[in-house]
Amino acid sequence: MVLSACQSGLGDKLGNGVEILGLGFQMQAAGARVAIASLWKVDDAGTQALMTAFYGELQKGDVTVTEALRRAQVALIKSPNYNHPNYWSAFFAIGNGL
Repeated sequence: MVLSACQSGLGDKLGNGVEILGLGFQMQAAGARVAIASLWKVDDAGTQALMTAFYGELQKGDVTVTEALRRAQVALIKSPNYNHPNYWSAFFAIGNGL
């Protein structure tokens, strides 16, 4: 499960204790092997570049989801347009991705 929207890894303000859990964690609890989410507001173009690289890595078929995310983040780090951490570091994987 990939949640590429802004702040999808943060909890909301439900007030019953669930607010400490983000949507990504809830997806994993519902059965997703791994959820990818973001911690802050993200740039649309940077997110598109990251997701394009991420899905490109997944299509190779020889990597886990977490490794594909890591490779996509490294690709952005090496990119002249999206190397600033604001573009790639908001995204993280919840779960082992195996």
